[in-house]
Amino acid sequence: MKFSTRVDIEAPISFVFAALTDVAALERAAMRSGVEVHRLDEGALDPRRGMSWDLRFRMRGKMRRVVVTIATIEPPETLAFTGESSNFEISAEFSLLALARHRTRLSVAMEVRPRTLAGRVMLQSARFGKATLDRRYADRMRLFGLELEDRYSRGGH
Repeated sequence: MKFSTRVDIEAPISFVFAALTDVAALERAAMRSGVEVHRLDEGALDPRRGMSWDLRFRMRGKMRRVVVTIATIEPPETLAFTGESSNFEISAEFSLLALARHRTRLSVAMEVRPRTLAGRVMLQSARFGKATLDRRYADRMRLFGLELEDRYSRGGH
């Protein structure tokens, strides 16, 4: 199952890329929303290819586990992650395009692929609500863009 969206952000590309790669801030945000975050490669402060996390969270009444790894990092245009759980393989790519000096387009593409029969059944049932999932995904990215614009306008540059 594929998801994609794009959002234009009133901030320079360097600012947006820095926010996408602010590992400490992203880890804190995940923990605030109830995700257990464990770094698998302690020591590295700057984001780099191969950096990974073990994430555990409750979804639909069950504890889930996903191992997420930075697959590609090409400042300031591209950041890609891969993820694996017991039932799914996930890939996500964040692409940035400078539209103007202080305007950036963030394009996000994510794909979830089943690894097991159970995963295939779950994805098949999720397809019935794909329009709702697409809307939630786009709303989440739009809110992220608005948050970045707010940070930038408050002097985050």
